[in-house]
Amino acid sequence: MNHPEVDIVAIRQKLLALEVSLREESIESASSRETVVLDQTSVGRLSRMGALQGQAMAKAEEQRRQMSLKRISGALQRIDQQCFGECIECGEWIGAKRLTWDPLALKCIECAE
Repeated sequence: MNHPEVDIVAIRQKLLALEVSLREESIESASSRETVVLDQTSVGRLSRMGALQGQAMAKAEEQRRQMSLKRISGALQRIDQQCFGECIECGEWIGAKRLTWDPLALKCIECAE
């Protein structure tokens, strides 16, 4: 049984909207993660360093997006399996307010500490 005090329909909609948003961000930022061309005749050393740093930051952000997408997928699976809102450590219900604010929470407050 999913958490009895949480609006599962609203949570599912929130998760799906977040998933769409993250996928769009991933597509929009694809060019910033591409290989940096190091043409020394057209770009100065500091500009190349800045481009490499920007690429590294874009790749790190993409990794965070992909991790969030996995967590969203897991939350949607828990909803489908009728166990959304159960703490993965102790099996007790995660607080309804906490789940509403962060539907990706996996543990109750006590187990998360």
